[in-house]
Amino acid sequence: HGKENVDSRHNRGRGGETTRFHTVNVAQPVRFSRKCPTGWHHYEGTASCYRVYLNGENYWDAVQTCQRVNGSLATFTADQELRFVLAQEWDLEEKTFVRKDQRRFWVGYQYVITNRNHSLEGHWEVAYKGSSEVFLPPDPIFGTAMSENENILCAQLQCFLFPTLRHHGLHSWYAENCYEKSSFLCKRSQTCVDIKDNIVDEGYYFTPKGNDPCLSCTCHNGEPEMCVAALCERPQGCQQYRKDPKECCKFTCLDP
Repeated sequence: HGKENVDSRHNRGRGGETTRFHTVNVAQPVRFSRKCPTGWHHYEGTASCYRVYLNGENYWDAVQTCQRVNGSLATFTADQELRFVLAQEWDLEEKTFVRKDQRRFWVGYQYVITNRNHSLEGHWEVAYKGSSEVFLPPDPIFGTAMSENENILCAQLQCFLFPTLRHHGLHSWYAENCYEKSSFLCKRSQTCVDIKDNIVDEGYYFTPKGNDPCLSCTCHNGEPEMCVAALCERPQGCQQYRKDPKECCKFTCLDP
């Protein structure tokens, strides 16, 4: 990267033979877009990816769905991360929610009830023991589908679709019956994604998403490292041509 073009010239090598240097195209710096698979939103602050699943599932089924994509129901480390999630456009559809006024997602907290006397007293816990998360929700609004026998309720984060409300970070927390069906928010670590949108495992070679299909890198902690670029000569006998954006050194001739 960054090398100057080498002009075509002749030099005398050993024995008097002629050595020819060819001008080649220089690889341009690449702006990677590789941190999350398609459909996921990336947040640099936690090096994480987020995705809302609109199919209604109960809390326990939502947990399993997130695990199948190497993630978990989302929890938050700080208010800035929560604000990032609230500001996103999740392409929500009216028909995907159980109730018309509901804009809620299961997230990775549970409310443990400790006293049912006059008011429901309890506290929030992170649903996954051993988590390093430090952000816990404030006192919740209790859902309408609560059971008198349940001592554990599950967290729903309510978002607003109106842009002005969304960007002001307005939201509510609900403690709801865990067997209610709802959309849900998954969170996973950022990852390497290749030029064809395949997820790449740690330590493997891949071509990152970007504008250079001739780049080969190693995936390390979700980042492409130790990248090597192949440089292609222009196709012979063709004046006008187009590079294939996803195949290295593949051209289409545009001559009549």
